[in-house]
Amino acid sequence: MTFVIIEVLLATTAYAAATYAVYQHHATGAPYLRVTLLAGLGLVMHMVALVHMTLHTGAMIIGVGSALSLFAWQAALLLWLFSLKRSIGALGLVMYPLAGLCAIAGLLVPDPNGAREALDWPLQAHIMLSMLAYGLLTLGAVQAAVLSLQHRQLRQHPPSGLFTTLPPLQTMETLLFRLIGAGFFMLSLAIATGALFISHLFEQHLAHKAVLSVAAWLVFAILLFGRWRYGWRGRLAVRGVMIGYVVLVFAYFGSKLVLELILGEHWW
Repeated sequence: MTFVIIEVLLATTAYAAATYAVYQHHATGAPYLRVTLLAGLGLVMHMVALVHMTLHTGAMIIGVGSALSLFAWQAALLLWLFSLKRSIGALGLVMYPLAGLCAIAGLLVPDPNGAREALDWPLQAHIMLSMLAYGLLTLGAVQAAVLSLQHRQLRQHPPSGLFTTLPPLQTMETLLFRLIGAGFFMLSLAIATGALFISHLFEQHLAHKAVLSVAAWLVFAILLFGRWRYGWRGRLAVRGVMIGYVVLVFAYFGSKLVLELILGEHWW
């Protein structure tokens, strides 16, 4: 456990330094390479800590805290990869501190149920697809939050500070819908594999998780259709993303809290 604490502290420190480097890059034009290196270090240490927290004697442990940490790590990793070629590095001002906080949460909220037996490959595929979907949609929600602030800044007065370094609104909205589209695709695969490979939903107290996941899927489906058919954008798009993401968060973490902390059971 001592090593995990050290790894999380190193990851959090690297994320904090990367956040400051993002600010310096956009405020003073400092090289973005510093952000890439510092955030990369944070991601590596965060990953090592996650491996130590979730893998024990060949079995996987994913409690509420480690799941939160894992989702944030995936979103930060996707941001790090995308920012190598796209002008979305400013999202690091939100995503990297969030990843650091979630890494700490992984330590503070341990799994109460201990290790579980190894899963067969269909369930492993379902879990990986679900987590990739959550990572993409988490990054999409962060993008929506930044876009909302950008809209507000433009309505109130001419943009200043970091807002002057952001891409145009149209570019930001295009990126938002690409993230949501990719996340929606992965969520569709996750729901499909869950329906195929998870049996006895009601006996495992997973019905509410399935219903909320489908509800979130419908919200994102309507949003993407509205974008394609009617050109939805701006505040409507941001609200749609936030509503869908909140429903998805309740689907996973609400179910996990009920199962683990109230019913004393476990699901990945």
